[in-house]
Amino acid sequence: MSEQDSIFEERRGAMTGLAYRMLGSRADAEDVVQDAWIRWRGVEADAVANPAGFLNKVVTRLCLDRLKSARARREVYVGEWLPEPVVDDDHERLHDDLGEDLSVAFLLALERLTPLERAAFLLHDVFDVPFAEVAKTLGRGEAACRQLAARAREHVKAGKPRYRPSPEEEQRLTGAFLVATMSGDESLLRGILAQDVVMHSDGGGIAKATLNPVFGLEKAVRLVLGLKKKWPTPEGATARLARINGAPGIVLSHDGVVFQTMGLEIVDGRIAAVYTMRNPQKLARLNS
Repeated sequence: MSEQDSIFEERRGAMTGLAYRMLGSRADAEDVVQDAWIRWRGVEADAVANPAGFLNKVVTRLCLDRLKSARARREVYVGEWLPEPVVDDDHERLHDDLGEDLSVAFLLALERLTPLERAAFLLHDVFDVPFAEVAKTLGRGEAACRQLAARAREHVKAGKPRYRPSPEEEQRLTGAFLVATMSGDESLLRGILAQDVVMHSDGGGIAKATLNPVFGLEKAVRLVLGLKKKWPTPEGATARLARINGAPGIVLSHDGVVFQTMGLEIVDGRIAAVYTMRNPQKLARLNS
């Protein structure tokens, strides 16, 4: 492997993590990294004084280009948009000791930012890139980049994990949620869901899913029981506990094909949010 190849491979994980946080899609992130590879091969490595800065700039600009078309697609997206789930060991390869910054709540907070705010915040606050370099990457003044990051910081505060459950608590609540949803146990549901629980679901207009988030314990219980009755889990389906975007979750499969993931957010001993992915296009990686 050449030195140029080695430099790129050393940066691959960080580049993929940056692109995934920018785009919310692992497939798109990998496409961006591949495009960055083509550009990297087109330069003389010796002529690049700061390879990490150069590659950050390439990936960021490629992501900004993709976000223009992505935003147009999401305006006509059927139902709620959720990021593509990152499951189990895939998460370990992406998090770079920043696992909490892959949480679904955090990624949804990023989604509410403008592309430039998102880029400035991620580069500086998540990947520790100095503002002078952020300015060069975004083609903006350093002061302007500081303002972009500051605005973003305020917006994403709510997306940061507020509570760290113990492993025992995670396992207990995830196992109980699985039993409750598979069996339709109303009493168990009421005992593990928070009063202000939020149920999110993404079917992409392809699979059955709620079009909007469902708020509150009573509506959440009715939703789960209604789904159990109207669209029961296929006979022979299997479920396993997993880590989804660094949080406890469940992966459901049928005939070896993953058809649903559920990521849980736990706060103060209760399940505060459920992120259900049913869009087969966003589950494709799990079946490859």
